[in-house]
Amino acid sequence: MIPRYSLPEMTSLFTDEARFGAWLEVEILATEAWAELGVVPKDAAVAVRERAGFDVAAIEERELITEHDVAAFVDVVQERVGQPEGTWVHYGLTSSDVVDTALSLQLTRAADLLIDAAVALDAAITRQAHEYRDTPMVGRTHGIHAEPTTFGVKLALWALQVRRDVERLRRARAVIAVGKLSGAVGTYSNVDPFVEQYVCGHLGLSAVPATQVLARDRHAELLYACATVGASVEAFATEIRHLQRTELREVEEPFRAGKQKGSSAMPHKRNPVKAEQLSGLARVLRGNLGAGLENVALWHERDISHSSVERIILPDSCALAYYVLVKFRSIVEGMHVYPERMIENLDSSYGLVFSQPVLLALVECGRSRDDAYRVVQRNALRTWEERRPFIEVLREDPEITKTLTPEQLKACFDLKRAIANVGRTFEVLDAANGAA
Repeated sequence: MIPRYSLPEMTSLFTDEARFGAWLEVEILATEAWAELGVVPKDAAVAVRERAGFDVAAIEERELITEHDVAAFVDVVQERVGQPEGTWVHYGLTSSDVVDTALSLQLTRAADLLIDAAVALDAAITRQAHEYRDTPMVGRTHGIHAEPTTFGVKLALWALQVRRDVERLRRARAVIAVGKLSGAVGTYSNVDPFVEQYVCGHLGLSAVPATQVLARDRHAELLYACATVGASVEAFATEIRHLQRTELREVEEPFRAGKQKGSSAMPHKRNPVKAEQLSGLARVLRGNLGAGLENVALWHERDISHSSVERIILPDSCALAYYVLVKFRSIVEGMHVYPERMIENLDSSYGLVFSQPVLLALVECGRSRDDAYRVVQRNALRTWEERRPFIEVLREDPEITKTLTPEQLKACFDLKRAIANVGRTFEVLDAANGAA
């Protein structure tokens, strides 16, 4: 991933140094396991632990000859250890034993960072949800005024969605936290199962049955969790983009006045560029998931059609998912909220957002639902045409006044009553938080 969309704590897990370092730990532990079995001399295993090392440039130079990265790596490590002890490095193993187990170690560490970032985002959104719990605003469906809600409810639902992302990440971590050291085609023909158990146990991984490679549905599940993180953040960012439009201006992403510039040409602009950036990156995460699903089908016990793809999409997806989680948290924590503007927009549709309470009041007073609906709809259309308060138009309709008393009609337009039950959402939010 390009530095623009990378954060060092994640990208450091996928450098060449980190990758070869993970390979080396697998190789050292395997040698020690063989020593436990009495196959490798104890002093040789000690020498491997003490002297094994590598130089990235040396591996790359050696690969020009071998045209095989693991073989080049083993050659360099064996040279560092020296003979005869170095001979035992990679004993009984096939390349995928090292590569797949080490990759799982890297991805497990990456998943830990993703989980921490998602939990932190949940906490940030939850704090803001409680801050704006009773801040009324218009709810919109199809982009059209529907009924009143609160900004806190909107945020609470975001938090609950992020918690589902956390659970998906945790499940994906469990699925990918596995290793295999079962040799060519996975039959343990040249590797004692103890070696696999020993290595995986020391790395915090579970040993699992496999062919020559770990099944790639595991990696696809992690990519799916990353993609759903992107999709969630995209949904939230899209909402902020809509609410920041000039016509609404209910919420704005953070903007450093006096330093930040919204446009190179128009000084008045405060564009939702951060939210737009995250919306775009979510598309990359979804694209990577598609490639990851293509990787699941391999020939027989293995091929390497997945390998070149994974070198790109796994580090990139982890980096991007982490980036969007961290950056959206900064948006949530620093966003500008305009409650007065929310009320202005709520009132801009002349009170039509209370059409359903009027409908229900008519039904409660004995009108058929279809008849009541047509009466209310007729008056709603007149309200739009005349651009007058809905309640005034209703008071002029005999079909309304003969059914509802003035007090009953007025009660239909009670904003506090409309949002009185938002506490139910917060009961779920707080109960889920306690469970977490």
